[in-house]
Amino acid sequence: MTSTTVHHHQPPPSPPSSDSDSDSTSPKPHHHTDFSTTIFHSYTTLNHHHSPDLIKIQSFLTSSRSNALSCLICLERIRPSDPTWSCSSRCFAIFHLLCIQSWARQSSDLSTLRASTRGADPSISTWNCPKCRIEFPKTLIPKTYYCFCKKVENPVHDPWVLPHSCGELCNRSLKYDCGHKCLLLCHPGPCPACPKLVKARCFCGGLEDVKRCGFKEFSCGKTCSRLLNCNVHCCGEICHDGACPPCRVKGVYSCRCGKVEVEKECCEREFRCEVECGKMLGCGKHLCGKGCHEGGCGDCPLQGRRTCPCGKRVYEGMGCDVVVPSCGGTCDKKLQCGIHRCPERCHRGICVETCRIVVTKFCKCGSLKKQVPCYQDVVCERKCQRVRDCGRHACKRKCCDGDCPPCSEICDKKLRCKNHKCPSPCHRGACAPCPVMVTISCFCGETHFEVPCGTEKEQKPPKCSKRCNITPLCRHKSIIKPHKCHYGACPPCRLVCDEEYPCGHKCKLRCHGPIPPPNPEFTLRPKKKKQNLYIDSTPGSACPPCPELVWRPCVGEHIGAERMMVCSNKARFSCDNYCGNLLPCGNHFCTKTCHDLKIQCEECNLPCQRERKPSCPHSCPLPCHPEECPPCKVLIKRSCHCGAMVHVFECLYYNSLSEKEQIAARSCGGPCHRKLPNCTHLCPETCHVGECPSPDKCSKKVVVRCKCQTVKKDWPCHQVQAAYHSSGRDPKDITKNQFGIGLLSCNSDCKSKVKSDDSDLHLRKSVVPEKKEPDVENHVRKRKRRKDKVQHNHQVSAFQKIMGILRKILLFVIILMSLITMAYIGYKGLLWLNDWMNEMEIQRQRKRYPRI
Repeated sequence: MTSTTVHHHQPPPSPPSSDSDSDSTSPKPHHHTDFSTTIFHSYTTLNHHHSPDLIKIQSFLTSSRSNALSCLICLERIRPSDPTWSCSSRCFAIFHLLCIQSWARQSSDLSTLRASTRGADPSISTWNCPKCRIEFPKTLIPKTYYCFCKKVENPVHDPWVLPHSCGELCNRSLKYDCGHKCLLLCHPGPCPACPKLVKARCFCGGLEDVKRCGFKEFSCGKTCSRLLNCNVHCCGEICHDGACPPCRVKGVYSCRCGKVEVEKECCEREFRCEVECGKMLGCGKHLCGKGCHEGGCGDCPLQGRRTCPCGKRVYEGMGCDVVVPSCGGTCDKKLQCGIHRCPERCHRGICVETCRIVVTKFCKCGSLKKQVPCYQDVVCERKCQRVRDCGRHACKRKCCDGDCPPCSEICDKKLRCKNHKCPSPCHRGACAPCPVMVTISCFCGETHFEVPCGTEKEQKPPKCSKRCNITPLCRHKSIIKPHKCHYGACPPCRLVCDEEYPCGHKCKLRCHGPIPPPNPEFTLRPKKKKQNLYIDSTPGSACPPCPELVWRPCVGEHIGAERMMVCSNKARFSCDNYCGNLLPCGNHFCTKTCHDLKIQCEECNLPCQRERKPSCPHSCPLPCHPEECPPCKVLIKRSCHCGAMVHVFECLYYNSLSEKEQIAARSCGGPCHRKLPNCTHLCPETCHVGECPSPDKCSKKVVVRCKCQTVKKDWPCHQVQAAYHSSGRDPKDITKNQFGIGLLSCNSDCKSKVKSDDSDLHLRKSVVPEKKEPDVENHVRKRKRRKDKVQHNHQVSAFQKIMGILRKILLFVIILMSLITMAYIGYKGLLWLNDWMNEMEIQRQRKRYPRI
């Protein structure tokens, strides 16, 4: 993963103000000495350019001075007192000591796990730098906090010394092992090139000059003129570093055998033609079959000791032109499989390429056993379901032998910077930090430093001591104080406007003129400040509306509902109370919220709620109205005093009568139909109000009887009531059918009648039927007969017992076989379902990725 740096384009500085008066009156700011320029001045005097190492050191120093160092692992700010570790191999990035220890342990444990799964030596575990990815052995996991030059352990924080530095000379060996030491104080980042002056020669060695030791390799700008590899021509390139290019001078050159001559470049002068040699060998019988070559052709390969084609029989002294006969035995040479031998007879030429002997082979994963020819490999269609090294995705490779390949999918997890995603293959553990570095600089671009991606929003721009050249746009530009270079918008003018509004107030706000816009490439996080009450305006525009507070009434002009409002705000408000004005009906008040008096109040839609005169229980049928209610003409029903009939009156007529007139109008004029309270007779008076008069003087005749109701007489009702009172009974408790019964005493006739009645009742008694006794003998005999029959049935022969046992055994065997069959069918079904699912997965992948 290569790290890239995002640079912000700086806007061109604004031209200085053309106002000569303001330039003459404004004091010149005091320029502080830029110590970083002074420190690196001796390194850049003779070279006239900054090396990458110098730029990196200056960036580290600027970020340390601005307290902007951030750890790439946790993205937290590195404090001056935090223990740190810096990579001294390539990137020189600075990390928290605890963060890099945790990172190194996790990386080394993951490396050990991968080595053990692949059969490698797990003791050789490594970890890498989170930024430059250089590998370190597990033994180099940092354990102690050192300064940048690695001389002082646990350096003490000193506010006058660079954080994490010992404050002494670096004294580290410089690049290219020139023999000199770094003369800077203990610093972060790489050491700059050696600034010492030495005598050095150019690349071609033709010019000697005095150069900085770190830049002693240079080109003189003349022709190289070094002898090339052909040892004939010289190099025609400009003085350069490294080996000279191949010689490109063209000429006519012959091949190795000298038969063909072709025009070629000097670097390709040695070549071979495609013509065979064709020279006669030493035997005088065969020709040389070699291609284009130099020197002699050698001896005939058919001379000397010769063997049959299979190599079992040896022939000596046979001429080179005689064909060697076959021995007639089995060839018995090993085939390409390396297991079986050739079964044919001794023959010339190559043995069969493919071994067709049928053998039993297992597939790689061991789930399929099959008899195939030896040259064929057995591969099943079952996909490996093991999880790969990443711990997230399955292998999915057909017939995998257990050595699953590394995961090929992209991790694509969001990095801690929350701006980029991990581009590495899917892996275990935490993702590597984002390699992108963001450059943060001041507005003029002279001071800058780099921070890890994701921390740029938390960083502050570096402080620059140079003066800001942007001309203010407010009306106080002639008297405003100058300020230093900054990133973002210029600070607002803090003078008071003090202009008079048309309302008579004066603008007491600070200057509300516009300020130059901030650099769009970088915006600081907004600070929590109180909002200003003024509105930004363009140059030359009027002041913002008057912000003075005045008391104003509501639109309904209610007492005590005034509100303090801004003077420039002419809008009227509602106090949210009820309007309360009397409606046109004259009975109700407006229930709307406070509104303008020019707007008419709501219309009253309520029913009339006035009390009628004369008063009646009926409400007025009209809606709410200001005039008197119309007379009530509702018909009402009133019963007479005795309840015999019902009268119908108009409400107005009935309620206009007096109480005596109402009583007279309600009377039916007939006899009272109510019962007396002490007897069962009706009241003899005319229909009247209230209780019936003299209920104890009822003169109606009542039939009085004895208890057996044989003797009877006619008595007046008041005598019957008196008889009941004398006997201590209340006539109100006597029912109508028992009224007057039992007041007379019975005679002799009554007693004989009672006795005869008792005898008649005795004769009417029902006769209870006699119960029949059960026949015990027949019952016992029947039970005994049934018991004997059951005992007779239980007497079974031995053959029947054997047959019963055989039936049970047969039933058990059938059940056992059915269970085994079901288990076998279920197992085969699961295998078929697995293969079917794999086939469906293949078809789905083909549909999704048709180009694969």
